[in-house]
Amino acid sequence: MLYRENGQFKTSYAADLQVFPILQDRIAIGLLIAFAAIAVPLLAPEYLFRAVLIPFLILSLAALGLNILVGYCGQISLGTGAFMAVGAYAAYNFAVRVEGLPLIVCLLLGGVCATAVGVLFGIPSLRIKGLYLAVATLAAQFFTDWAFLRIKWFTNDSASGSVSVAQLDVFGWIVNTAAEKYLFCLAFLIVFAVLAKNLVRSHIGREWMAIRDMDVAAAVIGIRPVYAKLTAFAVSSFIVGVAGALWGFVHLGAWEPAAFSIDRSFQLLFMVIIGGLGSIMGSFFGAAFIVTLPIVLDNLPYWFGIPIDTALASHMTFMVFGALIVFFLIVEPHGLARLWSIAKEKLRLWPFPH
Repeated sequence: MLYRENGQFKTSYAADLQVFPILQDRIAIGLLIAFAAIAVPLLAPEYLFRAVLIPFLILSLAALGLNILVGYCGQISLGTGAFMAVGAYAAYNFAVRVEGLPLIVCLLLGGVCATAVGVLFGIPSLRIKGLYLAVATLAAQFFTDWAFLRIKWFTNDSASGSVSVAQLDVFGWIVNTAAEKYLFCLAFLIVFAVLAKNLVRSHIGREWMAIRDMDVAAAVIGIRPVYAKLTAFAVSSFIVGVAGALWGFVHLGAWEPAAFSIDRSFQLLFMVIIGGLGSIMGSFFGAAFIVTLPIVLDNLPYWFGIPIDTALASHMTFMVFGALIVFFLIVEPHGLARLWSIAKEKLRLWPFPH
């Protein structure tokens, strides 16, 4: 009975177009953000920040960008790790080659460079789609892996091919502790999530969804496929590029091209599929599932005192992980976000049967 919108009347266009039209949703989101920004930094141990929370925030941001392309525009991409790598290495080069450039500007410029590369590799989407487009975007992954490994300019002539960043200085605030890095990533995620949520509700978001559902019919009613597809690639690559820069600067601190391998691309694609295609909330669900489940499976035998070999435990983790992914896809192909939506719909009707 608590989750009802009875009596919540809309008296203006602004009220009717709210992101969260139900008061209970607005209160819940506000409390969740307050808990994440105030309570978590005070209560969580350092291990939880470094192993779970910071990777979850950054990968949620990357999944958010990929979901715009795959979930909302229907363009399959297997090169997300490449765009993350472009964002990370571009931000690194701006930081080491332009003295005095603020950290946030470096991260955003890394996203801009990823946008340019994303649009370049998104041009084939104007002619091909489906599996053929997936193979075309996969070429971006192999190209960036080769470029960042062989072209020494990108790594500032590093002999080993790895790069490292100095301390994180955000307008005089030295981001050093795990809690500070967590808050820094949380701020980026909140800003980009709000922007993405409003973007998919705008006219360009509706154009993306029309292209996804039936591109020929969308062209007939006046939507330009070239503009819609390339803007989806641009926005997606920008968000993914910023996420890649955060992954390198904040989470890793030092990295090499293997940090953004094809495994990262598949990991992000699984996040979007499991969380829910075409859902902002699904990006968070998918990231939480992919980040936390392997840690839980690794530690589960030790929690119950079951003696198990380390090698066997790692293989069992992959097997159970894959089986759970298949199970979720069979039970609910639309992802965890759809289960969340069904639960909310039932709460709005409870205790009535329909």
